[in-house]
Amino acid sequence: MARTRYASDPGLIARMGATMFLMGLLFAGFGTGLVYLIVTYAARSHHQGNGPSAGSFIVFAALIGVGSAVASYYWSDKIALRTSGARLVQPGDSAEARRLHEIVDRLCALADMPKPRVAIAPTSMPNAFATGRSSKVAVLCATRGIMAKLDDQELEGVLAHEMSHVAHKDVAVMTVASVLGIVAALMVRFAFYSELFGGGGRGRGGNGQNQSALLIFPIMILSMCVYVISFLLIRMLSRYRELSADRSGALLTGRPSALASALVKVTGDMGKIPMKDLRAAEPLNAFYFAPAVALRGQQSLAALFSTHPSLQKRLDNLQKISEQLNK
Repeated sequence: MARTRYASDPGLIARMGATMFLMGLLFAGFGTGLVYLIVTYAARSHHQGNGPSAGSFIVFAALIGVGSAVASYYWSDKIALRTSGARLVQPGDSAEARRLHEIVDRLCALADMPKPRVAIAPTSMPNAFATGRSSKVAVLCATRGIMAKLDDQELEGVLAHEMSHVAHKDVAVMTVASVLGIVAALMVRFAFYSELFGGGGRGRGGNGQNQSALLIFPIMILSMCVYVISFLLIRMLSRYRELSADRSGALLTGRPSALASALVKVTGDMGKIPMKDLRAAEPLNAFYFAPAVALRGQQSLAALFSTHPSLQKRLDNLQKISEQLNK
């Protein structure tokens, strides 16, 4: 927990901790399964006198996965700004820049935390995001659409939500949690192409091909299972952090109703944005205050795969906070 005045939520922290614990167990199980498969394959290959070491693509996938996570950890702010087309602004740049800086200044004073860099994205989609591994390198971005749509209290609630992500180091947490899924996804792809293009023993006779399948196919199946489970756990963790940010932001400003009003306005306006613009924004979906592209299908499945809790769940959460503050 960062040393700021943002309130913590013991219940959500416990659930996030349990999710991370499950990720750790999954990582341990994945590693154990890979070692078992490689050792078994190596023993059979040595016994029959064929087959090179078949763990090279595993190492390659791990290196790329870890490298991607490191890049995301250190340069998430630059990646997000470039992806969104946002630019950093100073108070004197324009009236909207001055308005945004004034609200951020108030929130930083309330939260007792360093001021992040401030950016504006030139899109009509009403949204906002914050990213950066720590408050020292964080960037807070609002779109022109959300600034035009919300009044000062509503915008303050949204920005308080986003700055809570920075205070709680959510980018760092989500980056670490995503490493396993990235590695597993890469291993599925590498294993598939290895089989498709004759890797690991094809061309040296049927026995070599069979020996390759002893490793490649089981690794593909294991990696697919790990990827699916890690994907669901990461989405669960993402929904928990959004609820936590709602709570922290609402308690900091003391106006949960303003944040609820902003949620209703932003979510309702998403349906008016052209689909091509929403698709273009989808890479930053997990960072946004509200999801740019809602998942379609059965409600239970959509909730399972979503990066954000449902609107109703967020509103109910804010209503509880409002009742607590009014007691």
